[in-house]
Order: sequence, then C-alpha cells, then structure tokens
Amino acid sequence: MTTGSILAADLLIAVLAAAGWLGGGAASVTGRRRLALGLAAFALVATLARVVTIVALARAGWWFAAEKVLIAAPLSLIATAGAGAWWLRSRSVGVALFLTGYAHSAALLVTVLHGYPASAGAALLAASGVIAATAVTWRLLGARPSRTVSRTAGVVAAAALVAGTGLAAQPGSADVVPHLHEAGVAAGVGEPTKRFTLVAGTTATGWAFNGQVPGPELTATVGDVLEVTLRNTDIERGVTLHWHGYDVPNSQDGVPGITQAPVLPGAEFVYRFRADQAGTYWYHTHAVSDVGVRKGLYGVLVVRTVPVTGVDVTIPVHTLGGRTLPEPRTERIAAGQPVRLRLVNTDNTTHRYALTGTPFLVAAIDGSDLAGPAPLTGTAVLIPAGGRYDLVFTAPATPVALLVDGRAIWSTGAVTTATGKWPVLDPLGYGRPAPVPWSRHDREFTLVLDRGLDLKGLLPRYAHTVNGAADPDTGVQVARLGETVKFTVVNRSTVVHPWHLHGHHVLVLSRNGQPATGSPLWLDSFDVRPGEVWEVAFVAGNPGMWANHCHNLPHVEAGMTLHLMVRG
Repeated sequence: MTTGSILAADLLIAVLAAAGWLGGGAASVTGRRRLALGLAAFALVATLARVVTIVALARAGWWFAAEKVLIAAPLSLIATAGAGAWWLRSRSVGVALFLTGYAHSAALLVTVLHGYPASAGAALLAASGVIAATAVTWRLLGARPSRTVSRTAGVVAAAALVAGTGLAAQPGSADVVPHLHEAGVAAGVGEPTKRFTLVAGTTATGWAFNGQVPGPELTATVGDVLEVTLRNTDIERGVTLHWHGYDVPNSQDGVPGITQAPVLPGAEFVYRFRADQAGTYWYHTHAVSDVGVRKGLYGVLVVRTVPVTGVDVTIPVHTLGGRTLPEPRTERIAAGQPVRLRLVNTDNTTHRYALTGTPFLVAAIDGSDLAGPAPLTGTAVLIPAGGRYDLVFTAPATPVALLVDGRAIWSTGAVTTATGKWPVLDPLGYGRPAPVPWSRHDREFTLVLDRGLDLKGLLPRYAHTVNGAADPDTGVQVARLGETVKFTVVNRSTVVHPWHLHGHHVLVLSRNGQPATGSPLWLDSFDVRPGEVWEVAFVAGNPGMWANHCHNLPHVEAGMTLHLMVRG
C-alpha cells in the first residue's frame, strides 16, 4: 500500500471504530445486550487495526503520524482500557461504551480538524470534550454519579477547554520580513524591443484580456526586452500579471501585497523584463486568482531561441464555465514536417494527455529542455496544475491526435485509438541522468501540507495549511543570495497539491525516498500526491520576496501559501 492509501484507510478505520463504540453504547442503553457486545467487539478490532495503520504511518514519516501517536492513540487506548475496567466493576455498561466512543471520536477530530503538528491545545480540547460528553451522558442515563465526581469532571473539563482554546487561538509566530512594493519597470533591463498591451475586463461569459479567452499569445525571442502594459477597465477587485514559471525580477512578479498593489479599474501597470529563458510559459492574474483565472484571465507566453520552423502549436487547456477549452480542431500537416505541441495546464487540477498515431519525445518540461529524451509510444503524460510539457515528433502520413482526459483536442485527421489504459510516464526516470550540481545544502526547509481548523483569525475557518498554519500566519523562510536551498515537501492530506515556487525552478532530488534517475528535472510546478514526500533543491539566485504555494488556487485562498525571502 502507498502512504496515501494508508492515510485513507486510517481515517476509515477511525470512523468505524468510533461508530462501533457509540453504536454499542446506544444498543446497551436500549437493552440489546447481544448487539452491544457485537458492536463493541467490532470496535475493538477496528481499534487494534488503527494501531497497525498508525505504526505504518509513523514508519513512513513522523509527519504522517505525529498527532496520532501523541494525542489520538493515547486518548483512544486509555479510554478503551478505562471503559473495560469500568464495565467489569459497574452496571453502567452504556456509559463505558459511550466514553470510549467519545474518545475515539475526539481522536478522529484531532486528525481531521487539527492535523499537523500535534499541540497541547488540541490535546486539551479533545480531553475536555470527552470528559464533558461523558459526564452529560452519565447524568442523562440516570446513573447519577456522586457530587464529587460531577464537580471534579466539570472543573477538569472547563479548565481543559479554557487552556486548550487559549493555546489554539494564540497569534501565529510567523516571522515578518520587511520588503518593498516596487512600482514601475525593473531597473537595468534596457529599452523594450517588444511591446504588448493587455486590457482586463468583464465579458458576457466571464473575464478576459483584450476581450478573448485565453488572452493574446505573447511571443518573443531570447534577448528581447518585453514591455507589457496592463490596464483594468471594470474588474472591481483588481488584476495583476504573474509570469508563471518565468523567473522575472521580483518587482515584475505580479503578486498583490508582495510585489505590487492590484491594478484597480481605470489604472494601469507596466511590466518590463528581459526574455532570457527559452520555453513554454503562461501568464495569469494573481489578484483574486482563484476567481480570475477560472473566469478567463490567463494566456500563453512563448520564448524561442530561433524563428519558428515546422509546426509550433500552443494548447492551453482550461475549464471555463464547465466547458473545456480549446475547442477541438483539425490541422492538416504534410508528412515529414517537425511538430512541437506546447501543452499548458491552466486549470487547478491534473490533466491526462495522450498523443496517438506517432512516436514522440518529451522535449521540455516547465520550459526546461530534457537531456536524452527517448521516443515514446502508447504512453500518456500527466501535467499538474500550472505545468507545461513540450511534445515533439515528425508528422507521419497517417493521422495524429492529442487527447486530453480522453477527449480529442487537436488532430491531423480522424483517429480511433483508445488511450484510456495507456501507462503514464514517470518523468523522474525519463532521459539521460547527470550528477547533482551541489554537494551540500546551505538551508533546509520542510513544508508539511495538511488541512485543519484555523483559529488565528476573527472567525474560525477550515483551511489548507502549511506546517500547521494558514496564510497569513505561515511565515517567511529566509535564504541569502547564492545559497543552495533544499525543500522537503510532505503531503499528509487526502488531496493532491500542485506545488509552485515563484522566481526559481527547483531540481527534483527524490520522491518518497527514491532518487530521480532520469534527466535533471527542473520544475516550477509539481504534483505532491497524498502521502508523498518530495525533496527538491535550487540556488537562491533571484533576490526578493517570493510566493511559494499550492497551485490549486482555491487552496491558496484557503491559506496554503507562504513566502521565501532571498536577501541580497
């Protein structure tokens, strides 16, 4: 089993255990003793099974089991043992079963609502809930505990509640690193050789740049200086331009509150940067991005080293109002022509791409060329949210088609090949390997991705978290210019998190402890699936404050973002 499947199994077993104990209590108080015994036996088996899953998760990494080992397991096992002793000495069998059920429910809630890391506040709140619920149940069932027991239980529950709430709601300890919001063009770039204007505004179907979705394709040749003027006509919450995957100077990165203020209706902002990275990239608003990108504020940026030869096609895949873009199209291509398909995933989730009718190479990922790519046939590729793959091939005399999630998007003719059962390429083992360029890392940071109840703001919210905190309490990680930085990115949640660092590409070192064995893989967007642990590294070569976040944009809105400060 994968760590992700163990995480899912652990949650299911926890639910079954809690339901078994509570069900047993309900059966006992209604006089159905056999059913109560049966449910209790089932719950005991589930409790022992959860011990197995917790041990397995702890072996996979402390991140996956911290709150289970320190809070959930002790709470559940102590309650189970205590209820067993109570059962043997008392006629209050129902209360004993309810006590165990409450403890298992609290243990489950610690994992679901609190997550990583384990904290004294969560332990106190869980204990308070169990004590209070048991005391109330005891009284309602007419067992009439002694006044001393009642008072003691009330005092302990209240004290645990107050202390736990105080600890849980403490202001975050996030570091605050001063930075400037620089307006205007970056210094030292030079005079522009290519100028573009993008006008953001509402349309009948959503939002758009220059009245079209996607926005205009921006193209350049290495050495060009691009100047892009962004204007906002009527989008009230403001817009910006973020150059996804393009390592621009920090002042041009387009992150509201970090590098610039949002461009409000009637205003404009001028971006200027040098085109020194060839490859396939894209741009999108970073202001209210979970709404703006979904509604259509995105487009493609392509930088080439030489003029186009052969057929060069960009295919940004996007879901707009439940409709998949682009619309299917057929393009007639003469046999023998070189073809490059630039695939861009602008959605929040992974898409599956299958090219049928010809062998092909994956020439580049996220704008970086791969070394020694081998021909592929009958193989699909998965592109994470924000990611890009360049597929190249020589056009055959027979039809070729690109299918996205089983739907033909681009073709040279009718193709009927079924691709649903094709294996998926693992890019970590594709291409010719090369030694890692560093022998050590100057800085190491761990990012544990999770979800839980965020109590730091005025109103509680269920948030996607990094290291147990949600933005703006996630803090700033600091590196000095030129240092080598290693990130360990851990996903202990049950959903995929496509991770994206601004201003830098990262070199993949390993996934789940297995080193990358293919071409050096420089990425700016990569899927961290449930239970996965990625190790990536990079040189902090671009000074400034950089966003570092999940590119499932609703997750960002729900708190899954932090920042990297590279100090010059």
